[in-house]
Formats: sequence, C-alpha cells, structure tokens
Amino acid sequence: MKNDRAPRAWQRMLSGRRLDLLDPSPFDVEIEDIAHGLARVARWNGQTIGPHIFSVAQHSLLVERILTAAHPDLPASIRLAALLHDAPEYVVGDLISPFKAVLGDAYKAIELRILTAVHLRFSLPAILPEATSAKIKEADRAAAFIEAVRLAGFSVAEAETFFGRPHIKVRGLDGLLLPQSSDAAEAAFMQHFRAVEAQMG
Repeated sequence: MKNDRAPRAWQRMLSGRRLDLLDPSPFDVEIEDIAHGLARVARWNGQTIGPHIFSVAQHSLLVERILTAAHPDLPASIRLAALLHDAPEYVVGDLISPFKAVLGDAYKAIELRILTAVHLRFSLPAILPEATSAKIKEADRAAAFIEAVRLAGFSVAEAETFFGRPHIKVRGLDGLLLPQSSDAAEAAFMQHFRAVEAQMG
C-alpha cells in the first residue's frame, strides 16, 4: 500500500519539544536541549586527540572566550550570540566544511532557519548585523586554527593555509582545549550560558 504521508521533518528532544527542521519555532527551542546536543556532537568528525571528543559545546565556549578577549567591551548580547553561533548543530550535527560545500545551499538554508529560531528564543536579532557576524566569524576561525593545531593533528603551516593565522592573542586557553566528557561539557556550557544571560538582564 502506498504511503502518501510526508516524511517526518521534526526532531524530538529530551525536553519533549519537537523542533520542525523546515519551519522551526522559537517556542520549541530549549537551552537544555541545545547544551545536551552540542556536548555530544564531535568537532573534526571526532578526529582529535584525547580519550573524549572535543565537542561543539566546548568549541562554542572557546569562540566566546576569544571574542571577549579581542573585544572586551562588547555587550552581553553579542557574547551570547557567539556562544550560540553553532546552536543549529544540536539538531543537524557538525558537518565538516568540505561536506557542507558538497551539499550547497539547501543545508545552509536549514541551518539559518534553526539559528533564526534560536536567536528569537533568546531575545537576539533574527539576523545579526554584518559587523557583529564578522567579529564572531573572526573568533570562530581563530578557534578553528587553534583546535586544528592543538587537537586535530594539523601543522601550523597547514592550519594557516585553511584558516589563516589568528590576529587575536589569548592567554589561558589550556583548560578550554582539554576534551571533556559530554556531561562535563554540557554543564560548562549551561553554566556559562546562564552567566551571560544574567548579564543581559
């Protein structure tokens, strides 16, 4: 018998929410789901050193730290946007850049819809100003360079070819670069989210 039902396009979360990938609603976004998911998504397809993965949750903390070091006077809202810059990956996973290039615009469109819902859920602009996005992207590329060299086996020259050499100098990153258990990464992400959120008032 032919099944005429449309394929399921939603993800059930542990909170009980159902997030529709085609039309995500801010009302179905919960920070606990984001933290839980990102702490279990591996950066670099898991090709990193250590007994644990280096998770997207940890990467997000690293990006926010680098951004804050480079621009210490930024408002808490921009720091929160940096912390959530990869939030869609709690649903769609962390695809490496070469695979994203193969998939093209369809993947980017889904990712943007989810990110927009996340922003609206946490009182951020649906689309960030270009200057803000550029600052976050700079910190993201700096984090990728550092991770590539420290965790993913790249030489400095190779990482510089793909990510550029960071212009941001940040001290005291060792703790943020230590791959953690998913529970520890989730807790660290949640704690920092709450701290930045409180600074937003």
